[in-house]
Amino acid sequence: MNTENNNSKCKIWAIGGGKGGVGKSLVTANTSICLALMGYKVVTIDLDLGGANIHTCLGLPIPQKTLSDYITKKVDTIEELIVPTPIKNLSVISGAQDELAIANMKQAHKSKILSKLGRLDADFVLLDLGAGTTANTLDFFLTADKGILVMLPEPTSIENTYRFIKSVYHRKLTSLQEVYEIEYLVNEAMNSKMGKNATTPTALIEKISQMDPKVGSLIKTQMENLNFQIIINQVRSQSDIDIGFSIKSVTKRYFGIDMDYAGYLDYDPSVWQSVKKRKPLLMEFPNSKLVTNFEKIVTKLLS
Repeated sequence: MNTENNNSKCKIWAIGGGKGGVGKSLVTANTSICLALMGYKVVTIDLDLGGANIHTCLGLPIPQKTLSDYITKKVDTIEELIVPTPIKNLSVISGAQDELAIANMKQAHKSKILSKLGRLDADFVLLDLGAGTTANTLDFFLTADKGILVMLPEPTSIENTYRFIKSVYHRKLTSLQEVYEIEYLVNEAMNSKMGKNATTPTALIEKISQMDPKVGSLIKTQMENLNFQIIINQVRSQSDIDIGFSIKSVTKRYFGIDMDYAGYLDYDPSVWQSVKKRKPLLMEFPNSKLVTNFEKIVTKLLS
């Protein structure tokens, strides 16, 4: 991920996923709560642009000011959007409610938001991203110090997770190919399918290294810095848990990326009860086994 934030006070964690309904907002909200309860100052930002709901997961009403107001210059600073929550150390910035404004969001608007994130008065800024692989989502994900992928232990979610990883990889590679003029080879590799005879991204980097060792080394270092974390949600069996290890292995073999398996969340009906009550899960059900799950995950992410 981006290394520019490594020396700043504020660490940025982005939570994304290949499809909707995998529990991104649940993970974002409760990871934020865990960090806040540990004494860290946290600002959680809803970047599910046009479908913002992190405030609901945190038990808040719809905020009066959202990112739409910042994009349309109704407020001058992003800090004016920060709303405190009932949980000490935890604040939230609500996502844009105006889908038209977001659909027409220019690169300048995105750059404006990105430039401010690392300067917020916080120890951690958590980004709850929209589902899928839009340019906005990929760019916010790549800006983070840690990129966390949430998925379910089911075929469609697994496929979409690989698609998300590939899209992030391609987006990063595209930014590098413009500098090193390697567009043809990049497209050849990224348009191929996974398989025995496919030109894999790792093979592409080796090709570039053979052609130009210096450029190849620079690109390899940049791509290896992609920092993916994975969380499996709604686990019911050991085989569900093991999916995380399989994805870690395939990602290493195919993309050459060392993905971290941050942990899993057990299936627990209290999740839906907390959503219905519009109350944060960890606060409403402190005895849920998910509390232990989240504590383990956050400890792993911090390490």
